[in-house]
Amino acid sequence: MLELSLLGTGGMMPLPKRWLTSLMARCNGSSLLIDCGEGTQIAMREKGWSPYPIDTICFTHYHADHISGLPGMLLSMGNAERTKPVRLIGPKGLQRVVDGLRTIAPELPFQLEYRELSEEIEQLESESFVIEAFKVQHSIPCYGYRLSIPRKGKFSVERAKEQEIPLQCWNRLQHGEIVQFEGKIYRPEMVMGEDRKGISVVYCTDTRPISRISDMAKGVDLFICEGMYGEEDKAANARKHKHMTMEEAAKLGREAEPKEMWLTHYSPSELYPEQYKDKFKDIFPVKFAKDGWSKELVFED
Repeated sequence: MLELSLLGTGGMMPLPKRWLTSLMARCNGSSLLIDCGEGTQIAMREKGWSPYPIDTICFTHYHADHISGLPGMLLSMGNAERTKPVRLIGPKGLQRVVDGLRTIAPELPFQLEYRELSEEIEQLESESFVIEAFKVQHSIPCYGYRLSIPRKGKFSVERAKEQEIPLQCWNRLQHGEIVQFEGKIYRPEMVMGEDRKGISVVYCTDTRPISRISDMAKGVDLFICEGMYGEEDKAANARKHKHMTMEEAAKLGREAEPKEMWLTHYSPSELYPEQYKDKFKDIFPVKFAKDGWSKELVFED
């Protein structure tokens, strides 16, 4: 099971009752955070989740509304007596930016591990997630993220019996081990079926709509995408500053066909984004997320 919480939905600056956009994911006792703007740890506290188990923090880019909350978050994790290393992932320049922010958080009881992104698409693994970072089109280097939890195929008793594989080997093969027993070697692929459908989520903000986004979001369980402006007269502003309108986001949804799509990263001028709920439904049935929206995703049978 994958637990998700969109801690905030705002862009540029926090507002009363709207924190800055950030996504937290939890699976098997490990947590991952994407973006950490001003006030993110307050939004996390309102949700009732702890920063202590966060093993990985991903950054889309280094504008203040996506990273300025990091020093306080790290200090809170340290105050909770975390000692396990924390991995930070983001575009090139990550360590330089974090070193600057850590001027006010110089001493931590855990190590920071850095992974700087430079390729168009990069795949990484964390304790519970497969992370795919993909470059998008903003005014500075910026990435979207696809989080996946793969699911292995089923163990085939019939294939094990056909190949006369000893019963003592079955459990280890089922868990992906290569087993040597009585002079013979048995491999998992001898008894495991094809991989089954896993769980996948895409998070993408601060970008123009490009085909790579819909390609990465194709058929995902949840697509969380920037919808900066709903008003038509703001389209030129979105193009100028490399953001995305709600209509453009809905068109990406139509191309990607996710099971569900949430809009986020609203402009401070969009105080009531749900007013547009009927405007784009003929393009794709997007949902206008609010702070704290949460969802549990489970494997299909």
